[in-house]
Amino acid sequence: MRERHGETFLVHKLSSSKEHLNGYDYSREGLLGYSHSGHISNPSWKRPLPHILVATISSFLFGYHLGVVNDTLESISVELGFSGSTLAEGLVVSTCLAGALLGSLFSGWISDGLGRRRAFQLCALPMIIGASMSATTSSLEGMLLGRFFVGTGMGLGPPVAALYVSEVSPAYVRGTYGSFTQIATCLGLMVALLIGIPAKNDPSWWRVCFWISTIPAALLAILMEFSTESPHWLYKRGRIAQTEEELERLFGAPHVKSAMAELSKSDNRADEADAVKFSELLYGRHFKVVFIGSALFAFQQLSGINAVFFFSSTVFKSAGVPSDSGNICIGVVNLSGSIVAMILMDRLGRKLLLLGSFLGMAMAIGFQVIAASDIMSPSKNLYLSVGGMLLFVLTFSLGAGPVPGLLLSEILPSRIRAKAMAVCMSVHWVVNFFVGLLFLNLLEILGPQILYTIFATFCLLAAVFVKKNVIETKGKSLQEIEMALVPVD
Repeated sequence: MRERHGETFLVHKLSSSKEHLNGYDYSREGLLGYSHSGHISNPSWKRPLPHILVATISSFLFGYHLGVVNDTLESISVELGFSGSTLAEGLVVSTCLAGALLGSLFSGWISDGLGRRRAFQLCALPMIIGASMSATTSSLEGMLLGRFFVGTGMGLGPPVAALYVSEVSPAYVRGTYGSFTQIATCLGLMVALLIGIPAKNDPSWWRVCFWISTIPAALLAILMEFSTESPHWLYKRGRIAQTEEELERLFGAPHVKSAMAELSKSDNRADEADAVKFSELLYGRHFKVVFIGSALFAFQQLSGINAVFFFSSTVFKSAGVPSDSGNICIGVVNLSGSIVAMILMDRLGRKLLLLGSFLGMAMAIGFQVIAASDIMSPSKNLYLSVGGMLLFVLTFSLGAGPVPGLLLSEILPSRIRAKAMAVCMSVHWVVNFFVGLLFLNLLEILGPQILYTIFATFCLLAAVFVKKNVIETKGKSLQEIEMALVPVD
């Protein structure tokens, strides 16, 4: 089949990938992250949209299961007999993280082995099983097992969604469509918070909350059966006829030939696509892009975003705002910022949004540091604390939230994309776990001023890292980005 590729398509060898990227005319934006000859107009953004919306159901479920125990944990603990046990309550929340780490570790091998569509369906299965177990359990053990199953689906879904969206989107709207996953996550979180409100008056309502989550999970599994497969994955598997069919389905017949020609450019750099070893991701020519991706996810978590979310209820209570209203307020700000990021992603670019986001987060945490001191009156400190927290969430949602997942799916070479994404997402979950584990202890030992200063320092370090290491990918084809970052042997 490799010989057929060589006979059918032109294999491009570039003496200097940097020169090629910098000299290319990016006004001729193309499909699937590909460029095409100037006489063909951009493909319609409408054709791939339904497939992308189906894929983002996995992100909606991710957000929903993050928030489903927020308002229901108290009634769960009472009915299952572990009320007052902070350890048991912590396990209900954190067991998902363990499952997510496992799911993300294997996501690359699953999506490469079975394809993106089957990976989505496999992601939905443990979410349905786990949510059903949690909804029907009468013991803590059953709840933990259900949460673990759900976690594996949560870990598998986001990296596959990022891959799929980048691989089926036209280059000129790839950033916009990539933001859909973050918006879907915000919507899932808000829906979980809204659905969980009756749990304060109905002690068994938490079971309904878990049952409801099985509906979008089942829809994901069913609708993926009618969605397109990633042309990237089909081409790597040597299924040329199917690749052409899916390209025509996504972008129309006039764009098939140019897209196939672009696919062939990366194919000569991926002759051993079926034999990617884990060790290849940790050293050699692929180390740089894997390191950049892992570092971005690490900085995302070290910024203190989850700590701010955790502390938000306390801040709102101090301001006299009920926790329900406070959580919804945070959700609205997060969603609003994500929508703005969607609009700006393909206009300002990924790098500028990341820089602005991390710098804005550092400034917002600075307000929190001042509010934790005795410089101003208590009422002014309270306003500054609430304002700083909302500004932090807003600036996070403008860049540090949506950009890393999209950027990784763009900068990772085709040959290692799925497996490298799995490694980078695993770093995300590990750092997330340890930040959550150590936050309260560090807050008690160091105090809020020092701890928030550490978070602000990480935000500034992240901005420096982005400035020095991240390239702009706006409007560029996946192949051109690959050639810029990964030198030809």
